[in-house]
Amino acid sequence: MAPEFEVRTDRGVVGYVPGAWDMFHIGHLNILRRAREHCDFLIVGVVTDEALFRAKRKYPIVPFDERCEIVASIKIVDEVVTDTSSNKLEVWRRVPFDIVFKGDDWQGTPKGDKLERDMASVGVQVHYFPYTKQTSSTELRRIITEL
Repeated sequence: MAPEFEVRTDRGVVGYVPGAWDMFHIGHLNILRRAREHCDFLIVGVVTDEALFRAKRKYPIVPFDERCEIVASIKIVDEVVTDTSSNKLEVWRRVPFDIVFKGDDWQGTPKGDKLERDMASVGVQVHYFPYTKQTSSTELRRIITEL
């Protein structure tokens, strides 16, 4: 529960965590756990394969439907939605939320600054969590490629 965040729905504080969730690992679980501590209702956005390719110029290893199923099976997740864009205002218009959670690798970057401006325009707070550097999908992909 997060009394420092404004409650705008009967679900209490609604949090949103977007992500690829590719090759789900402990870093992913940690961000979901931390997000859950700061909201009453947790929505998780699973970014589509096409949107990931547009953003990173590579497709995920685990297909979209499977990534959705994995995330939906986690008991601390209340709802899973499709995320088709790096513009989080698009998701907010479909499923309003009070706070968006991101890894602190975004903080102080141009994309993080844009996220903060966009979210502030609709009264949404951005909360950053420490990025799990020792375990990441990028690192797992590198190891698999080397094998």
